[in-house]
Amino acid sequence: MEDTKVIIKTERLTKRYGNFTAVDDLNLEVKEGEIFGLLGPNGAGKTTTILMLLGLTEPTSGKAWVGGFDSTRNPIEVKRIVSYLPDNVGFYEDMTGRENLRFTARLNGIAEAGIENQIDSLAKKVGLGEAIDKKCGTYSRGMRQRLGIADVLIKDPKVVVLDEPTLGIDPKGIEEILAIIQELARKDGRTVLISSHLLHQMEKICDRVGIFVKGKLLACGPINTLGQQVAGDEGQLLEVRVEPDTPEVKELMEKLPGVKEIKYDRGLYTVRVKQDIRRELVKALLDNNYSLLHLRMRSGDLDDIYRRYFAKEEVIG
Repeated sequence: MEDTKVIIKTERLTKRYGNFTAVDDLNLEVKEGEIFGLLGPNGAGKTTTILMLLGLTEPTSGKAWVGGFDSTRNPIEVKRIVSYLPDNVGFYEDMTGRENLRFTARLNGIAEAGIENQIDSLAKKVGLGEAIDKKCGTYSRGMRQRLGIADVLIKDPKVVVLDEPTLGIDPKGIEEILAIIQELARKDGRTVLISSHLLHQMEKICDRVGIFVKGKLLACGPINTLGQQVAGDEGQLLEVRVEPDTPEVKELMEKLPGVKEIKYDRGLYTVRVKQDIRRELVKALLDNNYSLLHLRMRSGDLDDIYRRYFAKEEVIG
């Protein structure tokens, strides 16, 4: 991915509404052909970022480019290569899925001779082959999302932007939607930017993600690097269980360099550390005749990030 061209880029992108800063000094790069997750709790500024990328709202300061085009100065050129699926896509309820797609195709100047074949192909691609000629008013939320994906593909875009694409869909439907999204990048070679607050769903399909909280990008990169980035000055958390579990265990760990705090609950020690001390910890325990039953760097995975930033929002949302 290192040699791949950057297709989406922002430099110090900022959007303020009065005294409220929705997006704060955002520097971001998305590479051609990757699935990038813009992840954050509700109200983090994800949708505002998307609207600025699409040229649908002007930044207060900073710049954004898509495919080399300035999103503010050249929004028409951006729209030619990007398709956007909002979180609550609307269709004409008394028209069939086919009629809705046909309408979109004509708006985008698709030649009449090729429209029906393209609709049939897209309907099959998104799993609506048997429902494409039914009225949209009969569609479930999952079916509407499938039709939405077909709708954004009708003009064959280089970049697909999806805002909360799995929200309100049943578990089976979520897996199917995620598989379709993966295919857009892996088979079709499109760039996919996904905005979501459903962290563990995006973990399954994204090449890289950016953690977005209160308008700021806290961390950006492959999933397995985020824990270390987000931990920052707060340090990382080690979970430890040992045998025998004696009071001396805590004293032993407190002497190790970088240990900031130790909490104990029913046999589980939670140790906040400034850096990774697992090697030193294991040696100290073994040298003092303790058996290590459990050792995990908790902030090295998504669980700590989820609890800190996402759990409350997902319950509310």
